[in-house]
Amino acid sequence: MDFKEKVKEAFQIAQQKICKALEEVDGKSHFSVEEWSHIEGGGGITRVIQRGNVLEKGGVNFSAVEGKIPGFMKSQVNADADLFFATGISIVIHPESPMIPIIHMNVRYFQTDAGDSWFGGGIDLTPIYIVDEQAKFFHSELKRTCDQFDIEYYPRFKNWADDYFFNEHRNETRGIGGIFYDYIKPDESISQEQLLQFAIALTDTFVDVYVPIVQENRNKPFTPSHKEWQLIRRGRYVEFNLVYDRGTKFGLETKGRIESILMSLPEFASWKYQHLVEVGSDEEYTLSKLKKGIDWLN
Repeated sequence: MDFKEKVKEAFQIAQQKICKALEEVDGKSHFSVEEWSHIEGGGGITRVIQRGNVLEKGGVNFSAVEGKIPGFMKSQVNADADLFFATGISIVIHPESPMIPIIHMNVRYFQTDAGDSWFGGGIDLTPIYIVDEQAKFFHSELKRTCDQFDIEYYPRFKNWADDYFFNEHRNETRGIGGIFYDYIKPDESISQEQLLQFAIALTDTFVDVYVPIVQENRNKPFTPSHKEWQLIRRGRYVEFNLVYDRGTKFGLETKGRIESILMSLPEFASWKYQHLVEVGSDEEYTLSKLKKGIDWLN
């Protein structure tokens, strides 16, 4: 089995594992399964859960596609490269309760016919209401996973996430961040196999952090005003995904399946004109924490 087939198999197993964990924590709904083909080659498996006990809408998508390298990537690969292969998992979960955070994770592998290859990915949490203790738990678990591979990964990738998951036009981060990395290639310090194991370790961490957070928050009461704030924050989430997200742009530029590309968007969101929060409110506190460079571990 060549390496790209090994990555495909590992990612498909991770997709199944994550879907099983999310179905168990939801307790009602199950993921639909839809296989699709890419216009130039390969395809994927889109798995979507909707209207559950806990999960209003979520997707855990696997893809392995190939084709002509899009123009916007030409400068990032070998000049002789003409064809690409890309495989990955992309996850976005929108809970019903505003007390449960939105979560996103993506891990991916890319290679060209000229010998380029790299890994990328990330995981970040977007609470509707920020709870410092939960933010510390989330970042602590990410650091623990990163430290197993390189103690420089967490501080480096955490700062990268702060810069990446940022709505520049709003001057606010999408949530409490997490980690983000891209164009990570094997070198004398880490092998291609170890980079794959790091990606799989992140899929395990997704389950290890999100299931406890869901369980802790699922029975907390909420009001219509909490729901209103949730829809507004979802609107900011949509803005990021449509304006800045690389995965969305890559999917559209490579003629990907539109339903899978836009799976990350919530079923409901809101944009209220000049919405203001009350001074001293939980909403104001959350806005005060949507900044780069916060040390969530201390």
